[in-house]
Amino acid sequence: MKKIIALLMTLVMLFCFAACGDADTNSKSSDTDKPAAKSDLEYIQDKGKLVVGMTVYEPMNYKDDKGEWTGFDTEFAQAVAKKLDLDVEFVVIDWDNKWPTLNSKKIDVVWNGMTLSEEAKTNASCSNPYVLNAQVVVMKKDKIEEYKTADSMKKLNFAVEAGSAGKDIADENGFKFTEYTAQSDAMSAVKTNKADACIIDITMANAMTGEGTSFSDLGVGISLTEEEYAIACRKNSDFTAKLNDIMAELKADGTLTALAEKYSVTLAD
Repeated sequence: MKKIIALLMTLVMLFCFAACGDADTNSKSSDTDKPAAKSDLEYIQDKGKLVVGMTVYEPMNYKDDKGEWTGFDTEFAQAVAKKLDLDVEFVVIDWDNKWPTLNSKKIDVVWNGMTLSEEAKTNASCSNPYVLNAQVVVMKKDKIEEYKTADSMKKLNFAVEAGSAGKDIADENGFKFTEYTAQSDAMSAVKTNKADACIIDITMANAMTGEGTSFSDLGVGISLTEEEYAIACRKNSDFTAKLNDIMAELKADGTLTALAEKYSVTLAD
């Protein structure tokens, strides 16, 4: 009888071991069969569309007389998308919330004359620099000669774009300032005497001031800093490397040089 019981217990134990082995094998098989997560480049290519986050910022992104998006960054993005056989969708974003918008995949890139700053490098994967820029003071033309240094401007009321390099420079210099949604709004504040001056990108200042513009009574004063523009992709995105490769191709074939001449911007080396 004892022999029979011992034999039965042995069989039960063997069955349990076999079952556990099958379960472990099935688990490993299941893990192996799981499809690998798509890379960011694959995600964008599968959609067939590159979603570009930007603001209205002449000469980088703005609408022409027909209501179509144009500008240096607009045509640059379209040239990159063409290389990848992708459509392009331009989405106006709140610049102060660009990083959450990018990371939530509401957009695929921030591409709008974005300063290559430490903040950008911390929050995103940034492309190689492609355009040189500077933060400049814009004010009424008849006031420019009175203000030749940052110290001489300490009592002025500035207008800046929220979340911009101009806002950072105003902070660094201890200026009094009010934040606006866009750089164009900051310029309008100066034009309507809501502010004494604004701090904006020199690319926009050159394009939007002077005879024949909406801000013909404003002029460009001193430069407060020099910087470079880059394109922001999601953190650790493999799309960044692809973007850099295509950027190099567009430099080599003269596409970016032609766009720089068309929109009066200076390419980075």
